[in-house]
Amino acid sequence: MKIGIVLYPTYGGSGVVATELGKSLAKNGHEVHFITYSQPVRLRGFRENIVYHEVAVSDYPLFDYQPYETVLASKMVDVVKHDKLDILHVHYAIPHASAAFMAKQILKSQGIDIPFVTTLHGTDITLVGRDPSFEPVITFCLNESDAVTAVSESLKQDTYKHFRTSRNIEVIPNFIKVNSARNKMDLSARDHYATVDEPILCHVSNFRKVKRVEDVLRVFEKVNKIRPSRLLLVGDGPERWTLEELCREMNLCDRVKFLGKVSDTQHVLSISDIFLLPSKTESFGLAALEAMAVGVPVISSNTGGIPEVNIQGVTGFLSNVGDVDDMAKNTLKILESRKIHDAFRENAQKRARDFSIESVVEKYVNIYQALLEKV
Repeated sequence: MKIGIVLYPTYGGSGVVATELGKSLAKNGHEVHFITYSQPVRLRGFRENIVYHEVAVSDYPLFDYQPYETVLASKMVDVVKHDKLDILHVHYAIPHASAAFMAKQILKSQGIDIPFVTTLHGTDITLVGRDPSFEPVITFCLNESDAVTAVSESLKQDTYKHFRTSRNIEVIPNFIKVNSARNKMDLSARDHYATVDEPILCHVSNFRKVKRVEDVLRVFEKVNKIRPSRLLLVGDGPERWTLEELCREMNLCDRVKFLGKVSDTQHVLSISDIFLLPSKTESFGLAALEAMAVGVPVISSNTGGIPEVNIQGVTGFLSNVGDVDDMAKNTLKILESRKIHDAFRENAQKRARDFSIESVVEKYVNIYQALLEKV
């Protein structure tokens, strides 16, 4: 098949999943065309069966805002026609699904019928989509998509709750690559950040309010008082400055390291002992799954799709949003002994295998094939 994938090319979960999906499809012999405004962060170097199409928006004095959605639709039309794509798969509802609908109608007027799949990732539904100014467009695009998927059961139910759609939504979870054996830690890298006796706690996110990054620091403070530890913070975003200020106020900066954006987070996760995810909401919790894939237990909130990934008392612990005392207590419980910690490590990686990329990609391929049989 020739598959067009439309995505946000940034560090966010939807872009990561879409890129890894495309890479896996290409590896399996399909021809994949990425369509977006810059090269996806997880797409580096030459890869067989992969083509990248840049959506370039020119500045016109007439417009206060660049008409990206219109230019994107035009690019999709061009790629479908000249590269003879079989199907389009758009990730994130706004503006990708609406642009796909526009492209489909233009192509239809030219005698080309191409189906498109919309995958919902979270904030396109739980945050942006609830804005009344977007709701009619999202509802329309859901109903006009040839197939709709969501990354968790929680997100699927949220979609039905907030949008007037009877469209069948298939849950296809996010996925991960899991090595057959737990990754060996890069001891030289770990020694740079902590002593042998100091556990390393880690958090990876876009540092937005919904991630509750201040809770990460408050959990760390409580853990560090009882068990001297180190904290690695990966990512960047609007809350980083606030977190840096809080770190100074709490006099913890000598034990906290801000690493900024890291394209390959597995190297950081592999030297970590606990992963913290205290988010207000997560439609899936891909960062937690990536941690589990390298054998890192997860301390998280119990919101959204996280409980579908992190199993209470098995791969880590779940707490109510904002309950930093409970999160700290649970962290210390895992770190109580090497035996307990190792058990959680093994359980975490075993659970991650349930989300192997091979089984999940096959589900998408089945959807593509079913739609193509109808064309």
